[in-house]
Amino acid sequence: MRARIRDTEIYFDIEGAGLVPNGTRMREKPPAFVLHGGPGGDHTGFKPGMSPLAEKMQLVYVDHRGQGRSAKGDPATYTLDENVEDLEALRRHLGLGPVVTIGTSYGGMVAMAYAARYPASVSHLVLIVTAAHAGFNARARQIVAERGTPEQKSVCDQLWAGELDTVEKLRRYYDVMGPLYSRKFDPVAAAASRARGSLTPEALNRAFAPGGFLQSFDLRPELSAITAPTLILAGRHDWICPPEFSEEIHRLIPGSDLRIFEESSHSIRGDEPQALLDAIAGFIVYNTR
Repeated sequence: MRARIRDTEIYFDIEGAGLVPNGTRMREKPPAFVLHGGPGGDHTGFKPGMSPLAEKMQLVYVDHRGQGRSAKGDPATYTLDENVEDLEALRRHLGLGPVVTIGTSYGGMVAMAYAARYPASVSHLVLIVTAAHAGFNARARQIVAERGTPEQKSVCDQLWAGELDTVEKLRRYYDVMGPLYSRKFDPVAAAASRARGSLTPEALNRAFAPGGFLQSFDLRPELSAITAPTLILAGRHDWICPPEFSEEIHRLIPGSDLRIFEESSHSIRGDEPQALLDAIAGFIVYNTR
């Protein structure tokens, strides 16, 4: 489905009914925005891994502007600030009240900013393997220098130089980096998932290249404005958003909960999938008011 909002067209997909039979009544499930990472990816990597959450919520998967099946446009607008405004416009377009907002990696950065800038629009916030400021880049470089193979170091140099400028180069980056993203990396399954999805190098480079917006952003001064119950999930072995960044977010969001998955890297969804689902579902059920 597509929504014409602001200056673009956003693709979204819905999984699960909003109203379900419950004895003699109908029960309304909370809507949840599910936000992908990258930038430069799309929502399809969540399917079918996140599908069981549709038992508890009506999932609204969103492709950020210019990415996936959303409309292409001026790459200069492929920014975190625009993504936040698109999300609020989409919520209004769909006629939704406060929504659960689940963001992974870059999607977590968008989710954080959204919950801080539109606190009345977010009922619950789930932040998965993310960071609140640009310092994660320097730390990731350090970790790659310590843990990475020569080939991994080379493709990461290309990432931060803004040289992953074709789909082919971006696919190779994920092929090479897969074992750092997931401790249970399965190259066959990963290749199949990428084949189903869409990659947008322009969006990635707008974020990570020299002068890119992820090289200077800082959401920390805004986090005290978040009022939604917040769950923060980190992977102990994450190379690009290591757990110290989740610990920092936990300190800055009043009343937040933090869980570190001891057997996971950046892809908790791949390393400890059932534990991830249980943590999210339990948090939503426990904190439903």
